[in-house]
Amino acid sequence: MKTIIEPFRTKMVEAIRFTTQCEREQLLAKAGYNLFNLTSDDVVIDFLTDSGTSAMSSEQWSALMRGDESYAGCSSFYRFREVVQKIFGFPEVVPVHQGRAAERLLFGSTIKPGHIVPSNTHFDTTRANLEYLGAKAVDLPIAESREFESEYAFKGNICLDKVAELIAKHGSNAIPLGMITITNNSAGGQPVGLDNIRSYSDILHAHGIPLYIDAARFAENAWLIKQRDPKYSASTVQSIAEEMFALADGCLMSAKKDGLANMGGFIAMRNPSLACRIKDMLILTEGFPTYGGLSGRDLETIAVGLEEVLSEAYLKYREAASRYLAKGLTKLGVPIVKPPGLHAIYLDAR
Repeated sequence: MKTIIEPFRTKMVEAIRFTTQCEREQLLAKAGYNLFNLTSDDVVIDFLTDSGTSAMSSEQWSALMRGDESYAGCSSFYRFREVVQKIFGFPEVVPVHQGRAAERLLFGSTIKPGHIVPSNTHFDTTRANLEYLGAKAVDLPIAESREFESEYAFKGNICLDKVAELIAKHGSNAIPLGMITITNNSAGGQPVGLDNIRSYSDILHAHGIPLYIDAARFAENAWLIKQRDPKYSASTVQSIAEEMFALADGCLMSAKKDGLANMGGFIAMRNPSLACRIKDMLILTEGFPTYGGLSGRDLETIAVGLEEVLSEAYLKYREAASRYLAKGLTKLGVPIVKPPGLHAIYLDAR
């Protein structure tokens, strides 16, 4: 794609301050070469994270004005819950202020010292929350995930043979749940195939182990399944997402990613007794179960964002923008985890 046309209108712009090379050198020295010590005003292009940095849409800004800030039973929660149930399919929905709070609450209700939790690759806060509770977070990515030049379509997959070996070695009682992150953030943001999720789910469920999905980039993963798996080329992104979550017992999400919101997240699950335990913990640290540490405004904007992120025009644009950046980095000699077809894009661009 030579030209990227945004599938949206920009109604507001924010000025940024350009710094000189001399200024940047001085700022870095003053910060002790720790980029976290810089102020955002001193950063021209920020590649730290995409978490919570989305601009909100006109529909989100409209919904924000509808936010119900009641302590208990706020109407914004029920709109939020309805959208989560519709997209993800889990009856129990617990809002939290961001993804790491979801991890802490889920693991705090299920994990004991000595437990083992497998995943394709645990995100850093996921691993930290597990290890804090005395559990062992085990990464089981496929071999292709470490091959930068490989154009394998689903480098985010979990190694099924290693999952089976782990269960055989330690037993199902040592594994309270299995995790899988879509897309696989810590392995270059690579997607996970639906066949892989299905087989992983089958292995876990055959041993009575529930599956939880880290859904921070669920729409992106569903879009890449549509693009890379011929069986799903005619499917909608939403139907692919629904099929992914039908294989799981629950999910946790930082809505600061594919919720297109600046703050928020949730845990969703099928198990009502687990949901009850999580809500009890939620009240101690996050807030009442109908707001979970969020304002009503946040709940409204997440509800809109979760529906808008399923726009295939938007997801196509986002993939094209990422490919454009990848092409430029490769031309500069910067190594990247190569997506399928990148060479063909170079040839077209020339």
